[in-house]
This record gives sequence, C-alpha cells and structure tokens, in this order.
Amino acid sequence: MNAADYRSFADAWEDRATIRTRPRRRLEDDARLIYPLSRQPLVLGATFLRECPHQRDFALVQSLYKFIHDVVIFETEIVNRTASSIARGRFPLAYPFACRYDAMTVVVDEDYHALVAMDFMQQTIDLTGIEPIALPAEIELSRAIPAALAHVPEPLRPAAELICVAIAENTLTNDVAAFARDDSVKESVKGLMADHLLDEGRHSTFWTRLVRIYWQGASASDRAALAGMLPVFIERYLTNDIQKAFDLALIEHLHPDPAVRRALAEEAQSLAFPINAQHPLLGNILRFFKGSSMLDSPCVSDALAAYLA
Repeated sequence: MNAADYRSFADAWEDRATIRTRPRRRLEDDARLIYPLSRQPLVLGATFLRECPHQRDFALVQSLYKFIHDVVIFETEIVNRTASSIARGRFPLAYPFACRYDAMTVVVDEDYHALVAMDFMQQTIDLTGIEPIALPAEIELSRAIPAALAHVPEPLRPAAELICVAIAENTLTNDVAAFARDDSVKESVKGLMADHLLDEGRHSTFWTRLVRIYWQGASASDRAALAGMLPVFIERYLTNDIQKAFDLALIEHLHPDPAVRRALAEEAQSLAFPINAQHPLLGNILRFFKGSSMLDSPCVSDALAAYLA
C-alpha cells in the first residue's frame, strides 16, 4: 500500500463511532463484579483469600480506577499527541488529506473515550463511596516510547513514534476485547468496553495502514535502524513495574498487620508474565508486524528472533 491507495473510513465513522451512536453508560448497583478477577490476580492469591477476602470489592474498585486512569493517559497524552500532529499536517511524515481526516476522527474518539472513562469513575465513586488511592502518574508507554526513540537517529524518531503508537493501539484492541467478553462483570462495564472496542478496531486498522505506507517507502538503512529499537520498546512496554508498584500501594490499604502485608507483597511480586514468546500480549504485537508488512523485512524478523521462537 502507498499513500495514493489510502481510502478514508469517514463514512464508517459517521455511521458507527460511539460518540455518534452510543448512550451514556450508567453503573448498576447489582451483585456482579466491577472488574474481572482475572485482571487482578492479587485477589486470587492464597494470602488474600485467607486474610482479607472481605476486601475483594475494594481491591477490584481500585483496579478499575487504575485501568480508567491508564486509559485517559494513553489516549490523551500518547495516542492523541501523534494523531493530532498528523491531522494538522504537522507530523514530520507527510500523509494525504484522507489520512489526516481519519487521524482527526481518532482524536475525537480518544478524547471521548477519556471523557466517558472519567464519567464512569465518578459514577463508581458515587455508588461505592470508595475514593481512589494515589494513581500512577504514567503508564508503561510513557517510559517505553522515549526509550525506543533514544535508540534511533533524530530524523527517524517520528517514524519510531508512529510505529510505537501503532503497536500499542493494536495491543489495546485485543486487551479491551477480552475485557468486553467477561460475563462476570457488570453489564455497564462490559458495555463501556464494547463501545471502546468498536472504535479501537477502526483505530488499529488505521495505524497499521499508516505504518505500512511508511514502511514500504522506507530505505533499507532506515528499516534496519528502526528494527533495532523494537526489542527495547517491547521490553519496556510489556514490563509490569508500574502495576507492581500500584499493587504494593494497594496492599498497604488491605490489612493492618505488617506480616500479612509482606506476604501479600511477596505473592504480588511473583505474578509477572516473563517477557518472551509466551507473553499473552505478544501475539497481538506480532499480528501487527505482519499486517503492517514490517515482519517481511529480515532486519525486523532478526530483531524479534527471541519473540518468534
């Protein structure tokens, strides 16, 4: 695909974008979970089940708050930074008007997702009376993207930024899909995620197409330089350091006994997925590399050899 072949999804956006078609989601006061147990394994640990099972809902509510907070950071500070630059014709990589128009719909969608997330957080506070504990000031991408950009020459940093955002948007789509399918959680939470997913499916295609356009016109030397930063990005993106720090802070609110808190912390520290070919999000990332044509380049397959095993 080259820029001349790009076709806008403007009509699909007008017909199906959640900001055009979805009502406000209202949180139910029912017995269903507000956040999936599988997404906060701390509450499934032996120490938690033995010492503080009565704190399960508190832990799940706090985990929802972090998820919402992460969404707001991701969409307003990271995705929209790049999308807005493309839409306004200020991104160093030139794209035709159809791409720029679609980029502006991404900006609108992502700001709307952030607004809906903030509304849902306030509804949760009002219903449960549980205020959020201190939430992280950044997400993994806040660290991973600058680290990746530092590994390429200055002229290639816009392309590196584009690739990193595209990877993240493709990963998020599959992550939200799993959330939306979980029948243990409240219908409003599932609906919130399904709405988000409807837009993110379009976004993931958009970013993949933009990377494909760039990659097919990039020189061999530029491709090689960009391939070299991919392991750096993946390693920092898939780390759970920020989540572990949040879980440790959450544990401080769960039990008054320091010995119990230490036991909870030890269990929490053992919950990370290794960053290798078995990581649950890696399949989504590799599908992006295939769809964007990046994986067709030997320099990329060589750089990702450890994850392709």
